[in-house]
Amino acid sequence: MAYAAGIERILASHVALMDAYDPRGRIDLVCDEWGTWWNVEKGTNPGFLFQQNTVRDALVAGLHFDIFHRHARRLTMANIAQTVNVLQAMILTDGESLVLTPTYHVFEMNKGHQDALQLGAHVLEVPSETVGDEDLPLLSLSASVKDETALVSLTHLSAHDDLDVRIDLRGRAATVVRARVLTAESASDFNDPSAPDRVAPVSLETRIEDGMLSVRLPAHSFATVELNLG
Repeated sequence: MAYAAGIERILASHVALMDAYDPRGRIDLVCDEWGTWWNVEKGTNPGFLFQQNTVRDALVAGLHFDIFHRHARRLTMANIAQTVNVLQAMILTDGESLVLTPTYHVFEMNKGHQDALQLGAHVLEVPSETVGDEDLPLLSLSASVKDETALVSLTHLSAHDDLDVRIDLRGRAATVVRARVLTAESASDFNDPSAPDRVAPVSLETRIEDGMLSVRLPAHSFATVELNLG
């Protein structure tokens, strides 16, 4: 996770250089390609790069999306390396069987951010974990609004601990339309033809009181909350 979070430093440094030499923003930044790359599954053709896709990979995807959103002023396109059967794919097939991976569900749960207006989202207090010489924040989030519907997405990286999160909605009356969470018993859990929905989004309990949205995030989870602002 710490290695994945390093993409923020890479993007920030590129954006700083582009702002210096192209202050009018005429040139866009593109990130191609991103995604995890693990050892291939035993018994498969090594050249095909077929690898299983776990909750861990879903969290990497959620973390990348949040980082991409923060740099959307310059970053106009970012492409996951593969989509079907190769590396961090969204779909895996085996003969006539087809499964949706945990990464697929993160893409689907994030789609409300597409063509939306980015909202400021700031984490004031969040636990962290020391990895090497750096502290890795264990919570990342994004927020956007489109047609009176806001979407908040949260990526919780802790491998072991649940996390209570309170979000100040600041000045707008809001009601929860839908809240979902993606996780499993282990961060190593995955979907296969025998258990295609072992890792799939389920309803998440939420509460809004005095303008504060409260959610409890399970360990190693990705969640989205859709809000009506009308």
